[in-house]
Amino acid sequence: MNPSTAIYSCDDHLDLYAVPPDLWTSRLPRGQIDRGPHVEHQDGTAFWICEDRVLGRSGMGKSAVAKSLSAIGRAGIEDDGFRAGTPKLRLEDLDRDGVAASVIYGPLSLGFPIADPDLQRACFAAWNDWAVDEFNAVDPDRLCVLAFLPGHSPEAAATELERCAGLGHRGAIIGAFDVDLSDPAWNRLWAAAAQTGLPISFHIRGGTSSKLRYRLGKWQSAAYASVLPLQLDEPLAIMMFSGALERHPELELVLAESGVGWLPYFLSRMDMEWESMRDQLDYAPAVPPSELFRRQVVATFEEEPLAAELLPMVGAESCMWASDYPHTDSTFPNSLPAIEETLGTLPDEDRRKITATNCARLYGFADVS
Repeated sequence: MNPSTAIYSCDDHLDLYAVPPDLWTSRLPRGQIDRGPHVEHQDGTAFWICEDRVLGRSGMGKSAVAKSLSAIGRAGIEDDGFRAGTPKLRLEDLDRDGVAASVIYGPLSLGFPIADPDLQRACFAAWNDWAVDEFNAVDPDRLCVLAFLPGHSPEAAATELERCAGLGHRGAIIGAFDVDLSDPAWNRLWAAAAQTGLPISFHIRGGTSSKLRYRLGKWQSAAYASVLPLQLDEPLAIMMFSGALERHPELELVLAESGVGWLPYFLSRMDMEWESMRDQLDYAPAVPPSELFRRQVVATFEEEPLAAELLPMVGAESCMWASDYPHTDSTFPNSLPAIEETLGTLPDEDRRKITATNCARLYGFADVS
């Protein structure tokens, strides 16, 4: 692969159905195996069970709809559901799509509820160990499964982040909708992220109406997908106005799968509120939110119809392209033509930053400049 034309995908997925069934049973302490994530068969179907709750299916099953909506299935590639969770096969798909490296979000990004704090800590640690030892290790220059951070306490999250930095992780995700980001106690995590240099990701997931849910193959899936990226507006506003970003200038925040179309308006709106209210507040950043954004935040997107008009408003340094493999809206296996169609009118330097160098810098991949 030519380094000067390589593309880097900053937001791909490894969903629960594709996770190796023995991941947690082979790594959890004996006393936690039965309550931790494990696979059980019910009426011929394999399900993930945790704390006596069904979390989801294991494997693809026989659903023709699910297979047809997967980017892998659309490409005509046979998949029993575990292809995305098999490093060797995943690398084959990266080659097929012309992608040099992939940053991968595991099940936590779409919801992975574990109520018991001790069990959550153990399960997330087991995931983080597996990611480094068995997945990323197959080709650490190309595969980057992110670490999971427990959300039951800032101290637990920071401690696990520091441990993961020692393991060789390149970044981590925390459930932004599961914690109170406005609580000053979370400064412990932001300080650890700044100190370790590991970027923290918030991924789209929550914030939609209780009346709207993703329903595979139904109209609701299109409606849900249309509004979901905007739900990172609240976490971003909290990180701006609470001082989390300003107090930790080395902290780098990733808004994963947020898209960029809403950001020009939102940044200008935050700047307007900052300008009009900063003298009346108990705390306000010393600089406009848009300046903090360009200094410390990066937003990811797949295809942006108004890229030529909108991306320059956000700044090429603050955007990263993603394939979103193997999800329904992924550009796989046609990412190169999709990039050309979406970003073809941008200056070469900006397009290179968005599709390669920003991701390489943020996650410490080989220099592709």
